[in-house]
Amino acid sequence: MLGDNGVHSPRTWVDGDQAHFRRHKERHSVARGFSVAVAGASVLRQAQLRFEAAARRLELSEAERELLGSPRLELHFRIPVRLDDGRPRIFSGFCILHSDALGPAKGGLRFHPQESADRVRALAMGMTWQSAALGLPLGGCAGGVICDPHGLGAHETEALARGWTRQAGAALGARRLVPGPDVMVGERELMWLLDELETLGGARAPGAVAGKGLVLGGSRGCPQAAGYGLVYLLREALRERDLRLDAVRVSVQGYGTVARHAVQLLTQLGATVTCVSSWDAAAGAARAFVKPAGVDPRELEPITDRHGSIDAARAEALGYTVLPGDAWLEQEVEILLPAALEQQLREDNVARTHSALRLVVEGAGSAVSEGAAAALAARGVAVLPDLLANAGGLVCSYFEQVQGEVNYAWDADEVLGRLDLTLTSAYQAVSALAERARVDLREAALLLAVERVAAACRARRWV
Repeated sequence: MLGDNGVHSPRTWVDGDQAHFRRHKERHSVARGFSVAVAGASVLRQAQLRFEAAARRLELSEAERELLGSPRLELHFRIPVRLDDGRPRIFSGFCILHSDALGPAKGGLRFHPQESADRVRALAMGMTWQSAALGLPLGGCAGGVICDPHGLGAHETEALARGWTRQAGAALGARRLVPGPDVMVGERELMWLLDELETLGGARAPGAVAGKGLVLGGSRGCPQAAGYGLVYLLREALRERDLRLDAVRVSVQGYGTVARHAVQLLTQLGATVTCVSSWDAAAGAARAFVKPAGVDPRELEPITDRHGSIDAARAEALGYTVLPGDAWLEQEVEILLPAALEQQLREDNVARTHSALRLVVEGAGSAVSEGAAAALAARGVAVLPDLLANAGGLVCSYFEQVQGEVNYAWDADEVLGRLDLTLTSAYQAVSALAERARVDLREAALLLAVERVAAACRARRWV
């Protein structure tokens, strides 16, 4: 275990001492060996190296490292789909369980042309640590299909969602593996998935899928949860730095569900969002939309499609400056919020960020590489890690499961209030540990999570 001075001690720091949380102006520097070791590696390798560094510091046994260092279950399969023009097409899909030591595994399903097994493995591992860092009784999993939904019609997308469900069906279930929303998979696709799963099982199973519509047992508040949760955590991080939301400028990468709701709440609370970026499907490139006086999500709503693509010509007509997609990271802002894909801030582009920058919020998993995080830390810029920052959707999916189990629906205010409490408590625990162990927030969140999962494995006598 880690003691107050950052060295090993018999004292247990993982679940205690939240009452000793106190605000502080400066975070201790990143442990150099932790970040340098993983700089430049692939997304999966970075995830593995971060785990290995945490395992060494926690003095996990060889068996614990072997069990938690790779997935417990992997399914790779082909999904045949008959396209609208009658041609058959075969898609590659994945369903990967990293760990269910703490409880049923939850994770997102992604439809993306650059999807890969390694990326899904990394995401599944990340979901394990995220659930544990939040103190939820859940494990981690992830799914993916290599496809471009922009080029598929509704019937083709439905066939793909149902096909993934049939292939992964034996692994799915409310007490086993629960898929939820992620990149280009939303409420519509998840309701198709649920219907297929219930058809296969011959019974209703509302807890088997997260992120559903209300009509099929979804939770109120869930559409906003990921974006709102990000803002709740940003609020706490700013408090520690004597900053307020209504006194900061924000630049956002991505304009999907998470980013849109984050921008909505940020503007409501007085923050100035000066830039958002999105993928322009027609041009085949990302675009950044800049308005120094502040983005208005209400005027962007009618010119944004369901995948988060903003119509560039119509945005220009509304007074936005349209720039290349990577211009989001160069804006003169205090907060950068990458909420699209992983590895968007790297060693090769982090120097382009403005000197005004104070905090980077990982709205997407692994959005900041280890090398970039080290470079930012050297400038006094903190990273609010993905294990906390993009956890709102996971927390709400857990609430959805709880409501489904007791067949009682909460109202949106109760859901969002519980979300705020859960995330605030998790942030305070991680922040307190970071101060005691003299590490940054990212390492503290991972240390907390890995120890909790390892403790569950020991309690089950798996190791």
